[in-house]
Amino acid sequence: MLSIARHPFGTTPDGTPVHRWVLEVPCGVRSEILTYGGILHRHRIPDRDGVPDDVVLSLPSVEEYAQDTAYLGALVGRYANRIADARFPLDGVVHHIEPNEGANTLHGGPDGFHRRVWSGTGFREAHRVGVVLRLHSPHGDMGFPGNLDVEVTYTLDAFGTLTVTYRATTDRPTVVNLTQHAYWNLSGAGPTAAPISGHELTVNADAFLPVAADGIPLGFAEPTAGSPFALAGPLGDALRSTHPQITGAGGLDHCFVLQGGRAAAVRPAAHLSDPASGRALQVWTTEPGLQVYTANHLGKPFSPQSAVCLETQNFPDAPNRADHPTPILRPGDEYHSTTEHRIATRETTFTDER
Repeated sequence: MLSIARHPFGTTPDGTPVHRWVLEVPCGVRSEILTYGGILHRHRIPDRDGVPDDVVLSLPSVEEYAQDTAYLGALVGRYANRIADARFPLDGVVHHIEPNEGANTLHGGPDGFHRRVWSGTGFREAHRVGVVLRLHSPHGDMGFPGNLDVEVTYTLDAFGTLTVTYRATTDRPTVVNLTQHAYWNLSGAGPTAAPISGHELTVNADAFLPVAADGIPLGFAEPTAGSPFALAGPLGDALRSTHPQITGAGGLDHCFVLQGGRAAAVRPAAHLSDPASGRALQVWTTEPGLQVYTANHLGKPFSPQSAVCLETQNFPDAPNRADHPTPILRPGDEYHSTTEHRIATRETTFTDER
């Protein structure tokens, strides 16, 4: 049967209580979400023999999450990915935001949404369970304009699909780009997780955004065809490439331009599978981009490239790029984004059947 439960999960350094929401469905899939950072703490799915295991990297305590610099499993914002020089123009005004990666701002700044305690409300329906997380970000938060009210819903349905739905409204023009920063390892995601070089990844994109050494896009999309960025097989093939974009980043850390652009309904973005365990996952999204990050720089207890992030989002530095999909949210409008993580098999093709 479907089940949902809430448990204490310690306190933040300033004493704020944190809770762990546990969602479970009969097909053997179980998700745990923390109110700290909106973190996907655990996500358990069965292997080909029906044996379940957690497939996202996690830490055991709030204290360790508070020290984490890799955004393990967190909801990130106000702006996921990078904004060059920690500034952007909006309606003729240049807004200066908090830098936290050299001169640039990454994932909303040093005290972004990944450091906040969200409120949580659970729900149960006929064929799904979930938790609604809410956060108020005041005008001037990390330098971003406008009061922003954010609602993120994690839903687990009877098929084992984990859906993340994002909504936000503002009282003055601002920029918004939200994503979920889970680190996936389908062979099992404990501290001794095996490298993901044996995982197979297909990305539904014909182009990617080349970046400078600091991860900021160079300003043009480049075709994936004929390059290591034409991801349609073992990740190790791309990671062993001597392509300067890959060697310069120490692996993949690039935004892929998804076919179809920003969409009203979810469409396929990526298919990840692990031949050893038989587990596979499909990512479907409404977003125009997918940041593929092969965990090139992870702190203890994890090893580099022991997981892969599949971050559905708008393009990096879009607030400074008129040629990128607009990230601007205005009063009276609603930011809305949906991403689904569907259980699949290695042989599954992109279809609407679940």
